[in-house]
Amino acid sequence: MSYSSFKESYPYYLQEHSDTRCRALHYIGSTLVLIVLAYALFTQSYWWLLAVPVIGYGFAWLGHFIFEKNKPATFKYPLYSLMGDWVMYKDAWVNLLTGHSKGR
Repeated sequence: MSYSSFKESYPYYLQEHSDTRCRALHYIGSTLVLIVLAYALFTQSYWWLLAVPVIGYGFAWLGHFIFEKNKPATFKYPLYSLMGDWVMYKDAWVNLLTGHSKGR
């Protein structure tokens, strides 16, 4: 299947992340990425930026290989997958802070 927009691909992205443990690993990786980015910029220790893809993709791929048992969307749709990671991360924070979930 081919997607012509992120909006069109996002439901597929969410389907590929249906296991909550996989999503949790994505959230951990994304949070650590933000922490490392902030640290690298604040301390001007730019070598830490090399760790960003390892941390971000490492946690996410573990979730896919261990819990979802599927191939990460990164391999099929790299840009949409990256966008999906951050939209899903934002949605998780919004749901946590507002007490809402899409299942309610």
